[in-house]
Amino acid sequence: MYQEKIENYKQSDKNEFDLGFNSERLAYIPGYFSSYLEKLKLPNFTLLVSRNNQIAHLSSQGVASVEDRTKLNYDSIYRIFSMTKPITSTAIMMLYEKGLLRLEHEVSRYLPEFKNIKVWDGGDVESYNVREPSQPILIKDLLTHTSGMTYGFMVGHPVIKLYNTSGIASAKNPETKKEMNLAEFSNTAASLPLTFDPGTKWNYSISIDILGRIIEVISGQKLDDFFKENIFKPLNMIDTDFYVPEDKHHRFVDCYQELVSKTGNKLKRCYKGGEDIFSKKRNFLSGGGGLCSTLADYANFCQMILNEGYFDGKQLLSPITVRFMRENHLPNNQTMSEMGDDNFSEVRYDGAGFGLGFSSLIDPVKSMSPLSTGSISWGGMASTFFWIDPKENLFSILLTQLIPSGRYPIRPQAQTLVYSALSELNKNTRL
Repeated sequence: MYQEKIENYKQSDKNEFDLGFNSERLAYIPGYFSSYLEKLKLPNFTLLVSRNNQIAHLSSQGVASVEDRTKLNYDSIYRIFSMTKPITSTAIMMLYEKGLLRLEHEVSRYLPEFKNIKVWDGGDVESYNVREPSQPILIKDLLTHTSGMTYGFMVGHPVIKLYNTSGIASAKNPETKKEMNLAEFSNTAASLPLTFDPGTKWNYSISIDILGRIIEVISGQKLDDFFKENIFKPLNMIDTDFYVPEDKHHRFVDCYQELVSKTGNKLKRCYKGGEDIFSKKRNFLSGGGGLCSTLADYANFCQMILNEGYFDGKQLLSPITVRFMRENHLPNNQTMSEMGDDNFSEVRYDGAGFGLGFSSLIDPVKSMSPLSTGSISWGGMASTFFWIDPKENLFSILLTQLIPSGRYPIRPQAQTLVYSALSELNKNTRL
């Protein structure tokens, strides 16, 4: 669907649809972000805004490769990293709708290796104590990042070092140096202690990767095959996968980090399209951050969520299920800041709860966000980002490739500029 919409938009001098935006204010957006490119703070910047199932704004600037000066196109392929998580969560909810799992089920019901999971109870990484958890890890704990697991790039807890020495952080066997499959990854994760009792705190983690393994166990399919059959094919996500095949390498965008030096900061390439780990088939199918995708593909996914499970005449989820996913599922309607330790999140902690796969905005004032209450969003490590505002029947996708994602405030800046361009509130809100 959005493949065609993007092509039609490119060929039109202006948007022919009345979508309630001020065209002059929308036109201001590319110029605002061009300074990031001119100062080499970003390699590129693409922004799509869709309302009422039509493109209101589409702009793209920069290059696919700073070194090679490769042209950036609307069909360029990006590493979306943690924007994979909502797709994995959608897959889990498809199994939920079929009655193949329940949110209150213990993870060990599907992954026996988690039957004897323990909680860190002091010491150091060479000699530490563990204890029994106050409650087992549930499916809902994985979906909401309240499982007690963590990430290897986090700071502050001794278990993080264990994630690195065990190979969990890199998804590689520390002895053979070979990439793990999801079964090996799950077994290794289950052998490590939790950082807290499940359900008691919010902490960004490998939880969604464990959900990917559960999808494999329940469905009897590899995760990539399940995605292709149940999500990518019906959504016409023709360029989304855990790797980029050779015939698409010319469309694969390079990824950068900022190199700080005495002579001035500059972009340092850390992933080269066609030559990195995402350029060939992988053993580790990360449901938490392993997908590559395009603007049009991910727009199709966002439109399905905004349409409450429907896309191009097909129903992937029930509207009730999608509304359920958008609700804040943290206990007692708490925010991430109230339940977490402010270690890391792809969105602001304040004012935001967490649904089943993405953040859920419960207090725009505390969040200092112009988005409507009930809006959902998430991002990826390379600064990609999306948000969906059901009240305004709007979604937006921001694509670039800069690690880490919080280096510059481009996400809140984009949100401010988009909502500042609204001239008319949505009158046909789908409730």
